[in-house]
Amino acid sequence: MDLKSKFDEAVANSKLLSQKPGNDVLLQLYSLYKQSTEGDVSGEAPSNPFDFVNKAKYDAWASLKGKPKEEAMQDYVELVNKLKG
Repeated sequence: MDLKSKFDEAVANSKLLSQKPGNDVLLQLYSLYKQSTEGDVSGEAPSNPFDFVNKAKYDAWASLKGKPKEEAMQDYVELVNKLKG
């Protein structure tokens, strides 16, 4: 199975986890997914200082700047597999 197929399977499996991961893990999943599918973050960070959720998501994704898409996909697959137990 190629990496893209494994990634697509992991995306599907991430929605079927028996327990919802904590916020830190959810941010990690989000940022790895975005880096895998879109590459480096673009645009400005949220300007509303009280938009904590979107600011955290932006910062998590921005922290992966420069990581190749394939590496982000592999990390995503490994994280979902770990969460599945």
